[in-house]
Amino acid sequence: MGSEELEARVNASASASANENAQTYVYVGSYTDEQHPVGISLYRFNRQNGELTLVETYSDLPNASFIAVNKEKTVLYAVSETDSYEGRFGGSAAAYAIEVGTGRLSKINQQPADGSAPCYISLDATGRMVYVANYLSGDVTVFPIEAGDGLGERSQLIKHEGELGPQADRQEAPHAHSIIPSPDNRYAVSADLGLDRLVISRIDAESGDLLPHGGADVKPGAGPRHVVFNADSTYVYAINELDNTVTVLSYEADAGRMAAVQSLSTLPEDFGGVSYCADIHLAEDGRFLYASNRGHDSVAVYGVDRDSGTLSVVGWQSTRGQWPRNFALSPQDEFLLAANQNSNSIVVFRRDAETGMLQETEQTVAVSRPVCVQFL
Repeated sequence: MGSEELEARVNASASASANENAQTYVYVGSYTDEQHPVGISLYRFNRQNGELTLVETYSDLPNASFIAVNKEKTVLYAVSETDSYEGRFGGSAAAYAIEVGTGRLSKINQQPADGSAPCYISLDATGRMVYVANYLSGDVTVFPIEAGDGLGERSQLIKHEGELGPQADRQEAPHAHSIIPSPDNRYAVSADLGLDRLVISRIDAESGDLLPHGGADVKPGAGPRHVVFNADSTYVYAINELDNTVTVLSYEADAGRMAAVQSLSTLPEDFGGVSYCADIHLAEDGRFLYASNRGHDSVAVYGVDRDSGTLSVVGWQSTRGQWPRNFALSPQDEFLLAANQNSNSIVVFRRDAETGMLQETEQTVAVSRPVCVQFL
């Protein structure tokens, strides 16, 4: 082999490797109907320019409204936000094996949640348990993960109870909207929209069961929806759907205790329309926080004070679509992908790491009623 041919092969190999490193995969969960049966879509994502390329679709899970991937990136778990499953009350959750290198899915199994309209799913840090929040029935389902990474039969169904919030049309009952474990996996926090409360459970280290521990109230009528911890577990940020605010709470990791220290609007002062908050995420470096508004159809950008945990408004970015229910930050926070449910689109924005603001790109894809975006 001549030196020129060898050099060409080395260059081709390096180019292929660079191309591979520039690619990752994205899963999109959607609401479904008879005309639009696709619950999960798999896209290839180009980390250089933000381009999304459809790889495959899956129609075996209706209303796949929330998705989680395990730390090893080998299994995807998703809820099916329905009122019944195989003639049994409540929705369900499913597990899918992820093919290495392609991101393609193959179903492992599906289990009833025994709770109505499951809308959120997460995993504990040990990879032993899966948590599901059931919105309409106001409870949380706990599943053990079996050998082979499938879902076992539910081990717990925990009903939320307490004083209801003042908005009679939306807070007529408990409504568990999300559940996530704390970074140290000692506690789990479930945001209940109906109770205006963040319900805290202790995670039993032996069994993985959730045990009653306490909670923290937000402003009456706020309607908490999702929460996120900062990296060192000193603060929790809750997005409140009904009064369009973000609540900052101090967090004592050892005690599993939190208390509100600040509340900010997610909307500009001059906005007079109807809007409801949806999703919230922190940048990896902890300097900026993002929150989505459905109605104002934007992502609010906040600066984070590292010492006090408090927020200051940086600005807003239109999501170039309607009703951004969910969004996701790409690996290394280079891009933000907004899922515009009512205008059937995923819109890609580039993120400025210095200012935190979002910049429009030319990248957008059409997808029916997207409600969750999850990077592999």
